[in-house]
Amino acid sequence: MRDIIRMIVVLAVLAACSGGLLAAVKSGTAAKIEVQQLTFVKGPAIQEILKGCTNNPIEDRFKLKVGDEEKTFFVGKFDNTPPAVVYETFGKGFAGDVGIMVGVNIETDKLIGIGITTHSETPGLGARAKTDRGFKESFQGLSIKDAIKVNKDGGNVDSISGATVTSRGVCTGITGSSDMYQELKPKIMENVKAFGS
Repeated sequence: MRDIIRMIVVLAVLAACSGGLLAAVKSGTAAKIEVQQLTFVKGPAIQEILKGCTNNPIEDRFKLKVGDEEKTFFVGKFDNTPPAVVYETFGKGFAGDVGIMVGVNIETDKLIGIGITTHSETPGLGARAKTDRGFKESFQGLSIKDAIKVNKDGGNVDSISGATVTSRGVCTGITGSSDMYQELKPKIMENVKAFGS
């Protein structure tokens, strides 16, 4: 009986030590992971959406609480045009979640562009959502307040040939972020002012 109790105590101590060590590693590497994601995953999409901005949107960012999580907003400032924000949302593609950076003109609530960050879609088909310029450009000028749909569903977005599910997933992800954007808009406008005009 003592051996069983001793074994349980030893396992409990090992589990506690392992858990503490993993928590410390996660905490210690969180900032480095965020920098790597901004540099190699989200950054290229943000830079493409905010091409021509007069500031560094990777540095000019703020976070807002959305339920239990924090959402990061990247600010783009342009000469003679209203500022824009870019944020990440997700849609359900053919093979899993598709990460989407959404750029919105905060005065008109119109999309200025989108970029795909992460996906596990089929190479040569759904994976083209990341590189197909025509697909991405078909979102420009659409209102974030309206349901965004592909042409086959009565919308204005040209779906990628052979990848309708991925195309619909991107549209659904953007449409799904509309309520969050509209709810946070007063706070977004307030935070953008902090970066000057």
